[in-house]
Amino acid sequence: MSGAAVTTERGTRHAGSPRGGDRGESARRSLAGWVFITPMVVVLGLFLVLPIVMALWVSVSDWSGKGSPFSSQVGYVGLDNYKPLLTQEGLSRQDFMLSLRNTFYYVVGVVPLQTVLALGLAVIVNQKFLKGKTFFRTAFYFPSVVSSVAISLVFIFLFTGTGAINQALSAVGIDGPVWFSDSRGLVHLIGNGLGLWNADSPPGALADHDVMGLSLWDWLAGPSVAMSAIMIQVIWTTAGTFMLLFLASLQDLSTEVQEAAMVDGATKWGVFRNVTLPHLRPALLLVVTLGVIGTWQVFDQMYIITKGGPSKTTLTPAYLSYQAALEQNHWGQGAAIAFLLFALIIVLTSLQRYFLRDRDEAAEKKARRAQRRTARKGASA
Repeated sequence: MSGAAVTTERGTRHAGSPRGGDRGESARRSLAGWVFITPMVVVLGLFLVLPIVMALWVSVSDWSGKGSPFSSQVGYVGLDNYKPLLTQEGLSRQDFMLSLRNTFYYVVGVVPLQTVLALGLAVIVNQKFLKGKTFFRTAFYFPSVVSSVAISLVFIFLFTGTGAINQALSAVGIDGPVWFSDSRGLVHLIGNGLGLWNADSPPGALADHDVMGLSLWDWLAGPSVAMSAIMIQVIWTTAGTFMLLFLASLQDLSTEVQEAAMVDGATKWGVFRNVTLPHLRPALLLVVTLGVIGTWQVFDQMYIITKGGPSKTTLTPAYLSYQAALEQNHWGQGAAIAFLLFALIIVLTSLQRYFLRDRDEAAEKKARRAQRRTARKGASA
């Protein structure tokens, strides 16, 4: 019995207490584990944790970019680098709000379309009757592994005024714009085309009311024509990666379950909606989460193609942080923009995870927690 005294040749010990050899074996295993993970802990500490701590300090200091940010000459300024972005009227806040507006429309346009396209490609490639699956998987995934710089340069030539896109549009009688030089917002253009307003003379109710440094008319502009062209590029290049995630989840779905649903009278659409989509919920959550994070962090396309133009309609927080720190030497403000973007991404991904959660599973967890609380109360009573 546990706790009973047991006599052995080496003395008396309590049954159930660990042997000396067992303790030694456990210590050796623990030491071996630390030996294996120590290199990775050191690497993460040097190249991830330490830079984050340095950037956080820079965001609340007056570091000029020269010397060590931890030197005695660098002073603490608190939230002074954050105030021009959030509370003080001026160009800094206007640019920051423009970057948030641009990226919001970018996220809303890219994430749903790339998710739907990736799911559609995965469903097509997963069909049993499809021949040459390896070729199609490679073809769909290939844009994702090509350098974004190379693809951006190709798209610059495709979307020039005399590029292939405008030539294709002219073949059907459409006079295409000079894509990457057109700052007009799509919502403004659509409303103007429908006769809802005159884009050259916006309604006073929208143009005369400011919110955080921008008029309502500017907030409701929608993505610019230049931003729309970049969105097309990003959707095309990222859908292949997310296709593989959906494809792995689809191949994990038992065909017997789908066949049983069809035997019960379900149509193909019914099987997809009631069997396949619920099975894809974890993959869908992962794809949407990665999509939201990646789109809010977009930088390279804006840097290569438009430099934030035209008229700052492709300015994003990541590119604005780069401009503030490396071009204007406002290192504290650049770091502050980065941490505001980090906080925004955390909030948005948390909300997204909440709305995409499995409600049945969440209800079960809540019920189990309630049962444990009731059991503890009963035991204490």
